[in-house]
Amino acid sequence: MQPKPVKILNPSEYQYLEGPESRSFEFLFAIKVFLQFIKGFRCLHFVGPCITVFGSARFKEGHPHYEKAREVGKAIAHIGFTTMTGGGPGIMEAANRGAFENGGRSVGVNIQLPHEQFPNPYLHTSVTLKYFFVRKVLLLKYSYAFVVLPGGWGTMDEMFETLTLVQTGVIHDFPVVLIGTDYYKDLMNYLHFMESQGTISSEDLKLIKLTDNIEEAIEHIRTFIAGNYQVKTKRKPLWWLFEKN
Repeated sequence: MQPKPVKILNPSEYQYLEGPESRSFEFLFAIKVFLQFIKGFRCLHFVGPCITVFGSARFKEGHPHYEKAREVGKAIAHIGFTTMTGGGPGIMEAANRGAFENGGRSVGVNIQLPHEQFPNPYLHTSVTLKYFFVRKVLLLKYSYAFVVLPGGWGTMDEMFETLTLVQTGVIHDFPVVLIGTDYYKDLMNYLHFMESQGTISSEDLKLIKLTDNIEEAIEHIRTFIAGNYQVKTKRKPLWWLFEKN
């Protein structure tokens, strides 16, 4: 039997596997993280109130999930919010495209990957970051709600981290809408099983709205926001900080 090939890691991957580094290395890493946050803050400071859309990068134009995401972006534009995504292809592109083509603001928070992920062409504003955890903070920081379409590991990670933050009171009254009843029905069944085992509560399940109807999803978000938030209007740039709108 032939031995399995050994994956050769690039140097940047080793830093998460080797444990503590030198104090100077750790300090420089902290500085890099800080600079990534500053880069994101400066780029996104004027994007306006956002609704963030998550979903797989693997669906192409013409796929039902892609077209549904495009409708979501359009609907978000019509209620006056900025559509924010991870900035890549698939569902992200579709949501940005729906907003871009219908007079809405479209924003992407892209990520550097070993196989380069380029920002999609339907973005008014885009920032590319190195660290996933910085990206996740920014996707949440500027958003008043999440819309989650069918997706994989990354989509589940973003959704469940957000639900954990709501459950633990770090953020409050934050609507999370799943679009795709067939795709998510088994997940919802498992969440009800978790409820029956006492690992989550019935109140936790109320954090999620599952639907295929975009009008219903947007109305749920609009009602949630109106009842719990005072939406901050778009800020104006300060010329002496070299800020751009």
